[in-house]
Amino acid sequence: MKKSLIGLALTAVAAAATLTAAAPAGATPNRTPGLDEVFNGYVIGTLQEGRVGSPQEIVEPWLPGHPFYNEPRLKPSDTPGTLLKAEKVAVQFLGVQPGKLDAWRTMFVTTDMKGNRDISTGIIMVPRDGKKNSERKVIGYQMANDSVGAYCHPSSMWTGGDQLDGSLWSALGPLAMLFERGYAVVISDVGNSGDPKPRGVFAGKYNGMTTLDGLRAALSYKKAGLSNEAPIGMFGIAGGGVGTGFAMELANEYAPELNIKASVMEGMVPNYKNFIRVADGSVGSAFALATILGLEPHYPEMKVNAHLNPVGQGIAAVYRTQCQTPAYFTLPLIPMRTLFNGQDPADIPAFQRAYRDNVMGKGTPKTGSRTLISSCVADDSPMSLVPAEDSRTLVSAWRAKGAKVDYQPTDCSLMRIFTDFYGWGTDLFGMQTMDWLDANLKD
Repeated sequence: MKKSLIGLALTAVAAAATLTAAAPAGATPNRTPGLDEVFNGYVIGTLQEGRVGSPQEIVEPWLPGHPFYNEPRLKPSDTPGTLLKAEKVAVQFLGVQPGKLDAWRTMFVTTDMKGNRDISTGIIMVPRDGKKNSERKVIGYQMANDSVGAYCHPSSMWTGGDQLDGSLWSALGPLAMLFERGYAVVISDVGNSGDPKPRGVFAGKYNGMTTLDGLRAALSYKKAGLSNEAPIGMFGIAGGGVGTGFAMELANEYAPELNIKASVMEGMVPNYKNFIRVADGSVGSAFALATILGLEPHYPEMKVNAHLNPVGQGIAAVYRTQCQTPAYFTLPLIPMRTLFNGQDPADIPAFQRAYRDNVMGKGTPKTGSRTLISSCVADDSPMSLVPAEDSRTLVSAWRAKGAKVDYQPTDCSLMRIFTDFYGWGTDLFGMQTMDWLDANLKD
């Protein structure tokens, strides 16, 4: 007989309690921030000193073909992390350009899945609060951005493009709290945001390398004035959490010079195969398809179209050119078998190498750093698309390798949605982890 939902939740809570109890004594607990901590003094000041963009400034970011994204020919000396170009930009959200914030769009060298040099873009954002930039801590922030199409990524979003995307809105609260603390924020686009080809944003190792190289490029940019010795915190949510996790596993060998002290992973996907099996047919069913399409550019043997029926091929063709909002919310409750010729996409043989290659826990997080995993404690709401057990498995795997990992799961249940929507929402976006991040970035 199958366990009831309550029974499964109780089992999950018991497992979580065991892992949580294994955390070191004195670990800073998660805490839902007050509304005044989100709409803080920095936010009020930046709005007071901001301005509404001109019609041209508002419309221009929506147009494709921005010349910044034209890629130069790489020189032999252009190693991963080399800054190729940067330009000062105005951060823009819904036509408003906030004050007290400096930003630069960047293009830098990174590494593809075959070990060849590649090019990615990103953005640096630094609060203007009177502090010296050389004395700031730096956050490598990876948003919940799962878009496969072009011009759908952070350097485009934060300069006025793709203002409908849920990942942009979900980052507003965390960024407000980070800027209030005086942290500089560096975000990678996970490839060139202006590249018209379908984007491989779901390949964890690629995401991790672009994250690390984006930090390298930002620290080397003299106009930003950040220190190469700056304490670095990593913060990743959902798809961005995958990049953060792999960045932590790759950092010891790929970017050992980066002074990474702490990392936060909220609602990430440690195992794509399990995620696709759970998301398939749920309210987030389309994200199962998006995940597969976002793996294919780095795993060409998948040949996704060969496994789709004509309807599926048509939908996939659209998805490959789109931002995640609203496109990836258009197939709620649709079983993927209806698009994949009756096959469960979690079990298609051609997809298995991509799934295996993106299971987190095979490596070890950056030596000398501490990691916080904060995801749903149980599979007990429509938003619980990532199996809670996968996070606990990852915690155990990393701890077994000697990593310092705190596990502080959150209540994502339907009951909390109805009784504490504010707390449920702030936790969903990772804002409850800020005390922990502060404590673990101390000099």
